[in-house]
Amino acid sequence: MIKTMKSLPLGTTACVVIALAACSATRTQPTSAAADLAAITAFNTRYLKAINDGDIATLSSLTDEDHIMIAPNRPPVVGKAANDAANSRGFQQFNIDETWTPLETVVDGNLAYQRGTFTVVASPKAGGANRTTHGNFLRIYRRQPDGSWRMSRDMFSSDQPPATN
Repeated sequence: MIKTMKSLPLGTTACVVIALAACSATRTQPTSAAADLAAITAFNTRYLKAINDGDIATLSSLTDEDHIMIAPNRPPVVGKAANDAANSRGFQQFNIDETWTPLETVVDGNLAYQRGTFTVVASPKAGGANRTTHGNFLRIYRRQPDGSWRMSRDMFSSDQPPATN
C-alpha cells in the first residue's frame, strides 16, 4: 500500500519536509550546459584580468590547492604555493598583456577542460625589448562544492621555434 503525504501523521510530514530541505541545502544544484559555459567564461575573465593586473591574490584565489602548471622546457610547477611564487616572480619582472581565444570547452560533471590559443606580450619593468609569444593552451577546471569553478591544471606551449643561444 502506498501512502501519500496527506495520510501521514502531522509529525511525520514535518520530519520528511525538514529532511528534504536539509538534503537540498547540502547538494550542489544541477546546472545547465549554458550556465556552466557562462560560469567558465566569467571565471576566465577574472583570471585573465588578474594576470594583466599583476594581481597575485586574485590569481591565487582562482586556483586549486593542488594546481599544476606545465610550461615548455621546464619541470611542472606543483601546488598553489609554488604557482603563487612563480607568478609573483614573473609579475616583479614584467608587465603582462595576455589574451586568450578559447576554441573548445567541454564540461563533464564537476570537471571541465578548455583548449585554445593565447598571445602574451611581456614588457620588462627594467626596460628593454618586449617579449611576445603565442601558442596553445589546455586547462582543466574543477567545480567547487559551492558551484564555482577553479583552475586545477594549466598547460601551454609556444607556436614559435625555441630561441637559439
